Amino acid sequence: MTKKKNLTVDDIWKIERIGGVSLSPDGAQAVCAVTRFTMDDNKSASSLWLLSTFGGGPRQLTSCGEKDGQAAWSPTGERIAFVARREQEGRKDDTPQIYVIAPDGGEARRVSDFAPGIDAYKWFPDGKRIAFISWVWPGLKGTKAQAKRFKEFQDRKETAYITSEAHYRHWDRNLPMERVPHLHVLDVATGRVRDLFEGTDFEIPRADPDANGFDISADGGRIVFAFDPAKEKQNSNCKALAELQLRSGNFGTLALDPAWDFEAPRYSPDGRTIAFLARNQGRKHTMPTWLALVQPGDPWRVVSDTWDHAVHAPLRWSDEGDALFFTAEDRGRNNLYRFGLDTLAAEVVVAGGWVQGFDVAGDVIVTAADAMSHPVRVSARRGAQAPQRIERFNDDLLAEFRMGAVEDVTVTGAQGDPVQMWVIYPPGFDRKKKYPLLHTIHGGPHAASGDTFHYRWNNQVFAAKGHVVVGVNYHGSSGFGYDFLDSITHHWGEFELQDIEAGTDWFLKQPWADKKRVFASGGSYGGYMVAWMNGHVPAGRYNAYVCHAGCFDFTALFSDDAYTWHAKELGAFYWDDPAKVDAQSPHTFARAMQTPTLVIHGALDFRVPDQQGLAYYNTLKAKGVDARLMWFPDENHWILKPRNSKLWYGEFFDWLKRHDKGAKAKR
Repeated sequence: MTKKKNLTVDDIWKIERIGGVSLSPDGAQAVCAVTRFTMDDNKSASSLWLLSTFGGGPRQLTSCGEKDGQAAWSPTGERIAFVARREQEGRKDDTPQIYVIAPDGGEARRVSDFAPGIDAYKWFPDGKRIAFISWVWPGLKGTKAQAKRFKEFQDRKETAYITSEAHYRHWDRNLPMERVPHLHVLDVATGRVRDLFEGTDFEIPRADPDANGFDISADGGRIVFAFDPAKEKQNSNCKALAELQLRSGNFGTLALDPAWDFEAPRYSPDGRTIAFLARNQGRKHTMPTWLALVQPGDPWRVVSDTWDHAVHAPLRWSDEGDALFFTAEDRGRNNLYRFGLDTLAAEVVVAGGWVQGFDVAGDVIVTAADAMSHPVRVSARRGAQAPQRIERFNDDLLAEFRMGAVEDVTVTGAQGDPVQMWVIYPPGFDRKKKYPLLHTIHGGPHAASGDTFHYRWNNQVFAAKGHVVVGVNYHGSSGFGYDFLDSITHHWGEFELQDIEAGTDWFLKQPWADKKRVFASGGSYGGYMVAWMNGHVPAGRYNAYVCHAGCFDFTALFSDDAYTWHAKELGAFYWDDPAKVDAQSPHTFARAMQTPTLVIHGALDFRVPDQQGLAYYNTLKAKGVDARLMWFPDENHWILKPRNSKLWYGEFFDWLKRHDKGAKAKR
């Protein structure tokens, strides 16, 4: 019998990553994208695969492209569309275009030739047209004018980015200069394109516009979409809903309220009702997204406000129009729910782990879900039957490895509240031995340490190095009710630190705990927390910290892409109440910082710009505190390239080993 191995960073980059499941109209097959990485080439390639919901082996559908994705069946089931950049008929795409392929195989065919490219799309119910989003120059008319301007922009010699916009960058890129996202209609047979917003002030919201931002009625005559009604666009503005009558070209507003944010509209099967997500930002910016309904001409209404969960897009109607399917978080898990409109109650249809994606066709539901113990798997549920796996992409590879046990633990945290945390034990854990602690503090802050595989911070890889890994879902985390999530507003760091320290106290009480070997790491808000801890926790409690993309100075952080959000979370802009802002900023407490820290940052990080990490590192060096900097010129808030990821994990473990005095004493 072959001895099983522990998981390493090289191994997780061999895993085939599954995403974007879409069901055929009859529910018999699903299509998904599968991405493979090569460490030697430092590259990835994605292809489409067909999966039978009745079982059996998968079949590869595409192989010629490098980034085939966003696959969606045509309403007739005769074709599958996807977005890719390929070379076809002697011409290579400059921007992503839409391709179609028959599900029984053959060559994919490019059906769009739109110079600015395709961001997201949906089929019309007749299968003859496709609606898509593209960033265009709003003052131009016609596809030829757009193509000419695009070429001029591509051929320009100047490199400056010039703007007067308030929302001009997002995540890791500047938004296309002088362009806005419009909805278009593509005739699949002829390739003819029409800009539905041409000559209007409408545009799709600019932050990562996707197919959840609009929908098409079953008769193909109307399109509903979310838009920002404010003159100056901002990521934090409240969005409204409008409907376009395609035959007349008339627009009508369905839901507009300056206090409410509306998004993710979805027509019912009969086209009479539109479901969408609604969030009362006027009451508070942390309010959850609720399920809401509207019928054109009638007032809109919220229907899930008595259920203390935030609803996630996308929304999917049942065939009968009596229920909606969506995902929502619950205690560190992300489940698929069915919300009955007659009962106004939600029931779990597929339990997490973490449901990453799903689709519904008739009585068939397909889900793509992972957990801390395994990467994404695709399962199908037919009627009342239990979900059955319909692929085995990674089973042979993962059979070589042993995983650490995962435990769901509750500790008493701030205000005496119960706080959930995950404990991941090293493979082969022996209670008679001693083990070090490693905190992996999640970002957000209004996110969660979830039951998910997480390639960038893989708890199994951390545990395989011999650490007991703890992920505390501190006050502010999502999935534990609104009051818990909102409890940290205007006083960051206070309750969260008490919760993390409660997790450390729990560890130190265990008979297998090595009390001299305690470490804490975190990314984004988790990075903020380890910087905060360095200024608030007495030196010696933790051997060392790892701060990845962490917030350090809230005044300087105003250079980020979400700057209007600061005052909502902190309670003031820095010029109105600098003392209040500084009281929540780690840099204010730099004098007390003594614990060695590895600081990691990416130059393309616009959410927490890299000057935050550089300022933290420089502060520690100026104070004479042991510190190390790992700065990536080509990464954003996340480390996404295979070779960079391997380096990241290597430096991470080397730093812990360097400060693992307890381990050295045993040798």
